[in-house]
Amino acid sequence: MMAQHAAYRLLLPAYSLWLRDLKHFIRQRSRVIGAVGQPFVIWIFLSAGFRHSMDAGGTTYGVYLFPGIILLIALFAAIFSTISVIDDRKSGFLQGVLASPAPRASIVWSKMLAGTTIALAQSVIFLLLLPFTGLTLSWEGIGLSALVLFFAGMALTGLGLVISWSMTSTQGFHAVMNLLLMPMWLLSGALFPPEGAAGWLAAVIRLNPLYYVNALFQQAFFLGSDVRVAGVPPTALSIAVFAALFAVLTFVSLRMVHRK
Repeated sequence: MMAQHAAYRLLLPAYSLWLRDLKHFIRQRSRVIGAVGQPFVIWIFLSAGFRHSMDAGGTTYGVYLFPGIILLIALFAAIFSTISVIDDRKSGFLQGVLASPAPRASIVWSKMLAGTTIALAQSVIFLLLLPFTGLTLSWEGIGLSALVLFFAGMALTGLGLVISWSMTSTQGFHAVMNLLLMPMWLLSGALFPPEGAAGWLAAVIRLNPLYYVNALFQQAFFLGSDVRVAGVPPTALSIAVFAALFAVLTFVSLRMVHRK
C-alpha cells in the first residue's frame, strides 16, 4: 500500500508536468514548424549537395543521412523542452513546484518524457519523407529504432536538463547548446563515418558517446533493408556506452534537483 501511494505521488505530478509541456509545445505553432522544418532543410540541402561527393557505403547519401536527421530532431526536442526550465524559474512556476509536496524526481521524469514524446512525434512527421528515398523499412527495424530513439530522447533531454538547471539566461543556454550539443551531433557519425576522416578527427568521433548512440540507431533503422553501414562499432559496445550514458545522465539529473 505504501509503495502504491509513493508511486502515485510520483506519477501524478510527473504526468501533469508532462502534459503541461506538451500543451505549450502544441500551442506554439512556430516552434512546431521550426522543429521539423529545420531538420528537413538540412536533409534536403546536404543530401543534394553531397550526393556525388561522399561515399555512403553503397547507398545514396540522403539515405545514409536520414537516421542522423531523426537523431537531430531528438536533439532539438531536448533543447526546447529543457529551456522551459529557465522560463519556469523566471515566472516563479518552478519555485512553486519545488515547494509543493510533489517529489522533485517528478520534474526530471516529466521533462525527459516530454522531450522524448515530442521527439517521437516529430520523427513520425519526418518519416513521411521516407518514400522519396526509395528505402523500405522492416517492422523489426521500425520497432527497434523507435526503442533506441526513445532512450536517446530521454538521455539527450537529461543532458539538457543538467545544463539548464543551473542557468538563468536563455541566451546563455543557447550558447552552451550550440557549443556542446551541435558539435556532438556533427561528430556522431551522422554526417560522415569516421573511417574517411582525418586520424585525429576519427579519434574524437570515437570518443563521442553520441557516436555509439547513432551507430546503434543506424543499425536498428536499416535492419531488414539492403543498406549496410560499414565501420560501425560492435553492437555490444554501442549498447554498453549508451546504457552508461543514460544511467549517468539520469542519476546526475535526479541528484541535481534534490540539491538546495
